[in-house]
Amino acid sequence: MKVLKSLFLLIALGLLLTPLGAADVYVYKDKQGVLTFTNVPTHQGFRRVFSEANARLSSPGASANFYDGLIRSASSRYQVDADLIRAIIKVESDFDSSARSHKGATGLMQLMPETARLHNVENLYDPSANIDGGVRHLKLLLGMYQGDLELSLAAYNAGIKAVEKHGGIPPFAETRDYVRRVLSFYQTYRGDSLQTMQ
Repeated sequence: MKVLKSLFLLIALGLLLTPLGAADVYVYKDKQGVLTFTNVPTHQGFRRVFSEANARLSSPGASANFYDGLIRSASSRYQVDADLIRAIIKVESDFDSSARSHKGATGLMQLMPETARLHNVENLYDPSANIDGGVRHLKLLLGMYQGDLELSLAAYNAGIKAVEKHGGIPPFAETRDYVRRVLSFYQTYRGDSLQTMQ
């Protein structure tokens, strides 16, 4: 028991001495009481115990890499291109897990409360749950619009009803700009991925 307490104190001390802005730290306690600490939670059982001071990083590549494990996990689970997920997160929140819009969209993928309820996302500020819900919603839209990326992105931004009402991308400057920006970042991230593979 003393060894466990000492180990926990060492971990806690290490967390306190970690430079601010380094990373969020999450903990998971399993059925045997074993604590697992990580900066990349792999399921919704993890809870944040240490929050980074500044979620926004200077370069898009570094920001995308910060949540790369969660992005790749959701990409694999729902068969959605990881670079597309990165592009959406970049435009939606600039990789700020605490982002909240004036309309109530929250977290990395800026989920609206009704979208979160639809996909059973309880904690919108939990990066793992937020990305999972956002990618699940994107997968639903891609299926609904038979893989049409522009329509799917427009529906992600403006809502399904707006796309149906206008028979395509709604004539909203915000939505048209959103689709353009996501596709631009998608191309950038895909280019980076292709260069890495060569």
